[in-house]
Amino acid sequence: MVALSDLTPEQHRLLNEQTIELASWAFGNAGTRFKVFSTPGTPRDPYEKIADAAQVQRYTGITPRVSLHIPWDETEDYSKLRAYAEDLGVTLGNINSNVFQDDDYKFGSLTNSDPAIRRKAIDAHKHCIEIMDQTGSDTLKIWLGDGTNYPGQDSINARQDRLHESLEEIYAALGEDQKLLLEYKFFEPAFYHTDVPDWGTALTQVLRLGERAVVCLDTGHHAPGTNVEFIVVQLLRAGRLGAFDFNSRFYADDDLMVGAADPFQLFRILNEIVDFGALAPDSGVNFMLDQCHQLEEKIPGEIRSALNVQESTAKALIVDRAALATAQENHDVLGANGVLMDAYNTDVRPLLAELREEQGLDPDPSGAFLRSGYMQKVAEERVGGQQASWGA
Repeated sequence: MVALSDLTPEQHRLLNEQTIELASWAFGNAGTRFKVFSTPGTPRDPYEKIADAAQVQRYTGITPRVSLHIPWDETEDYSKLRAYAEDLGVTLGNINSNVFQDDDYKFGSLTNSDPAIRRKAIDAHKHCIEIMDQTGSDTLKIWLGDGTNYPGQDSINARQDRLHESLEEIYAALGEDQKLLLEYKFFEPAFYHTDVPDWGTALTQVLRLGERAVVCLDTGHHAPGTNVEFIVVQLLRAGRLGAFDFNSRFYADDDLMVGAADPFQLFRILNEIVDFGALAPDSGVNFMLDQCHQLEEKIPGEIRSALNVQESTAKALIVDRAALATAQENHDVLGANGVLMDAYNTDVRPLLAELREEQGLDPDPSGAFLRSGYMQKVAEERVGGQQASWGA
């Protein structure tokens, strides 16, 4: 067991300053292509999503930003939405574009062979940039469902050219203090080839755009067996790791709670982040939960997920770096592995409970939230209207 007093001032500071962004869509109903389940008290608009996200921040103290998805979170006055969020103690984070749910995008959006459809998709991103100006967001996040299902369906080469041309125009529309964050995913909804399937493609595209174009790594967007922490290091070395989307997967892009399927992988990833010095708030790397709570309650699920990231971060911080370096230099395979395992197997929950008490928070965020009665309150208040859901 390790106590808060065992940390160095730098370790204490990094834990104290760690933040994780929440996704607005995590608070809506979610499911699979077979069924989306509804629950009492589910938000019906972006204001209610932000109110729920603010509850996670209230009890964890590490989730002060909410990422919006357009058009899912469209509203008439984004300045008003921004003020509402700030009144609740959170700010609006990344603006996510959606060019994968319109019939016009059946054969692609930014890569479509039809110039009119490409123009529509580009303009949708420019609309997102206008929203960024109103919300104070500095990041436009792009994930594309573009690709093909059959060999010969379209030219892979031509689609890469169209992608670059589209991204180039979007990038040029950004303000000087704004950046473009390009996400990749190796399959789905396209099954033969995806236009941005991996970190190499994403990196190649952003390098052609400029310094304010970076890559988003979603932990669920890789083939089984992929060494995700290796990719983390490569993107850090290139100076282009802009963000993480944390979640868990057993098979593909399951979007389960982070740390649920492979908590050791989460630790390994954060170990590389800490070792590289990329945990600090000014590192340029944004941490976010990108999850869909299908069976569990949304707010408790988000609280648990944030705590899972925080626990893995604390374990990564207490790795004995000097002992690890010595073992590595001496080719002491078991000794080096043992240093990591000692940190991973350390119970850091008491340490984090101390940290919360120091911050004026309840040491048990999950229990404190459940005792608050908030879920019962919103279940009674949010009757009628259209519940938000994935794709809503």
